[in-house]
Amino acid sequence: MKKTINRCIVVAAVLFASPAFCQEQPAKQTTEVDEKAKADAELEKKAADWIASLNLNDPAKEKRLTDVVATHLKTTRDWHNEHPASTVPAGINPVTGKPLSDLDRQVIADSAIPKTVHQDLMTGLQKDLDKKQVDAVLDKYTIGKVAFTMAGYKAIVPNLTAQEEETILGFLEQAREQAIDYKSMKEISVIFEIYKTKSEQYLNANGRNWREMYNAYTAAIKAKKAADKKQATN
Repeated sequence: MKKTINRCIVVAAVLFASPAFCQEQPAKQTTEVDEKAKADAELEKKAADWIASLNLNDPAKEKRLTDVVATHLKTTRDWHNEHPASTVPAGINPVTGKPLSDLDRQVIADSAIPKTVHQDLMTGLQKDLDKKQVDAVLDKYTIGKVAFTMAGYKAIVPNLTAQEEETILGFLEQAREQAIDYKSMKEISVIFEIYKTKSEQYLNANGRNWREMYNAYTAAIKAKKAADKKQATN
């Protein structure tokens, strides 16, 4: 009799629990779909704002370009979210010998995104825009890091020559185009560091001493701050 009662309790529990479980699953799926739709809409608005800033005054062209940029933004986001740092085995950086950081591993994971994602964006932009306009869109991705970094070199390197400026600008533009396929600003900064190193190696190989110039620049900044502080207290 006792066994029969226990079996009845188990059966009843299953019958009552199953509908609840079935109701929870669709609710969870609906929430995920809603969140994805909201995130997509935000990226689509960002793309539209970037293209609108070009003042093309051509609705058809603006629509094509917005679609191209929005598709790229969503694809890079999805790749990033589906390939976290944990998908890259822990190991060492072959250049420094130090253990790979989580950021290193995320950059490695994101760098494996299919090349067609980048190619489709660039082809779409170049179809409707000139180089200056394409650069303006890429600057939106990287929040103007090319101009900001170039200004730093001009401040640090005394009497920067036209050839030096052209070479360094070329490196920074390479950094910008490569960096657009990465989702976070930390990753974008990592890509720029690669090309900043190339720039500094170029300067060293052509008669400059980057470390000395940088130290002199920072010393001058500190001296100015100290002088300003002293003047303010007098």
